[in-house]
Formats: sequence, structure tokens, C-alpha cells
Amino acid sequence: MLDRFIRPGLAAAALVVAALPVWAQESGEAGTGAGSEAKAEAEAAKVPGTTVLARVNGHEITLAHIVAMREQLPDRYKQIPDPALFKAILDQLVQQELLAQWLEKQGIDRATQWKLDNARRATLAGAAVDRIAGEPVTEEELKAAYDEVYGSKPAETEYNASHILVKTREEAEAIIAELNKGADFAELAKARSQGPSGKNGGALGWFGKGMMVKPFEDAVTKLEKGQISEPVQTQFGWHVIKLNDVREKPKPSLEQVRAELEDRIRTRRVEERIKALEAEAKVERPAPTVPPEAIRDTSVLND
Repeated sequence: MLDRFIRPGLAAAALVVAALPVWAQESGEAGTGAGSEAKAEAEAAKVPGTTVLARVNGHEITLAHIVAMREQLPDRYKQIPDPALFKAILDQLVQQELLAQWLEKQGIDRATQWKLDNARRATLAGAAVDRIAGEPVTEEELKAAYDEVYGSKPAETEYNASHILVKTREEAEAIIAELNKGADFAELAKARSQGPSGKNGGALGWFGKGMMVKPFEDAVTKLEKGQISEPVQTQFGWHVIKLNDVREKPKPSLEQVRAELEDRIRTRRVEERIKALEAEAKVERPAPTVPPEAIRDTSVLND
């Protein structure tokens, strides 16, 4: 749920394209096993983040810059072997710095400045979200969240049913007549049902409320265990339904929903902090009413 808080995007395509030739060249080399990776990590841990790896007209690019860039990459790109990715990121940062310095000398246009403002704001907001949400979740918080979500939640009823699907009401009524005379439901379903469950004797397995179309669900909930329904029409055709069993779905244990609850707690922390900040801040919106269509007017980027 934390993903819904807006964060800056990263255009990683150029970086990955740059890395692929090196990756392809080095992928067959030895020393990429778990042991080598562990050794490399241990050695890397000794290198300070402030270690300068390149200077571009006096501007320093450090190990921390490379690590920060790698952390922003999608996971699939992190699978590139470290030597290839290290070189690709360093080359990319050097090229970016060269281009950035060139543009600064030429003069930064207004459109780019607006984007820089947004990028800075989004980066800082993303870091704030990480800091607020990153505090450890206590067992007390988890138990309270579990009680809030599941403690007073009524047990959910689940149904196990089978059905026979046909095109007309007359066909459904004929099948019910056969069942009343002792025909086997599963065998009739295999022979006559036009639904995909027919080959399984019409068995649908267990399902809860909201999982079936409403006319079907309404019919099932009115049946007694073992009872056959009257013909039921849905958008799929006409159904003859048999209720096989009913049970109360047990509540999940805290361990089963631990990750879900932790995410819920972290999201709430951020929401509450934002509300508190809004209450403390002086937020003004002095501009007159702007039509929503103005969002498409790219000419304002030069204002």
C-alpha cells in the first residue's frame, strides 16, 4: 500500500543497455558463485561511501553515488553481475555529469527547472515516507491491528456446490426431474452440463460470498445441505445447483497475515504523519480557479 505515495521514477533503460555488452562478455567467466559474491561483499564493506571514483571537471562521483543508483534500479537489473553493473553505473554517472555541466553552461530552461523542482520534492518525500514507515513494528502494534481487522469480524460462511449448466429452462427442468427420480448429479453433469466444471461432475469447490454472480449466489445461500435448486438463470445460461456442504471459514492466524498487517501499520503511520503536518502547516492556494483542462497545456512550462 505504501506504493501509492508518489515517488520519483528512474529511467534505467540507458544504464541497462550500456551494461548488457559487458555482462554478455563476462557472464561466462568464473568467480560469480555465492562464495565469490560473499567475499566481494565483505571487501566492499571496507570501502567508505565517500571514496571518490571519478572527478568530472572537479565534481566528485563517489561509491555512495553508485550504490544509491543501484538501489533505485528495478530488481531484474540488479541481477547483472557486479563488475558489469559497477562499470555501467560509473560510466553512466560520468556521462550524466558531463551533460549536466554542459546544460548548466548553456542555461537551464524553465521547463527543465520545473522538472528539477518536482524531482527534488518527490525524492525528499520518498525518503520521508521510508523514514516514517521504516521504524520497526512492535508485537503490540501487530496484535492491536489484528484485533482491529479480524477480532470483531464475523466468521465468513463458505459454500461447496455443484451445478449443471444448460441453455434453456426446459432443459434445466428436465434434469431436475431426472434427479428427483434418483439420477446421479455428477454423472448428469458430465453428460449434460455445458460449463467447464461438467467434466468434474459439476463440482465448483469452496467459495464465499461475492465470488459468484448474484443470482447464483442468492440461490446457493437459500439451499439446505444436499438440496437441489429450482432452475436459476444467469448471463451464462440456466443452472441446476446442488449444495454439497457449508462451513465457517476460520480466521487467519496472526502469522498468516503478519506481512499484511505490517504494511497496514506502516501505511497508517505515513497517513497520520501527513495529517499532522497538514494541521501544523500553513497551506495556501491563492491562484484563482484553474480549469482541469489546463493540465494538458505544455506551453506553461516555459512561463
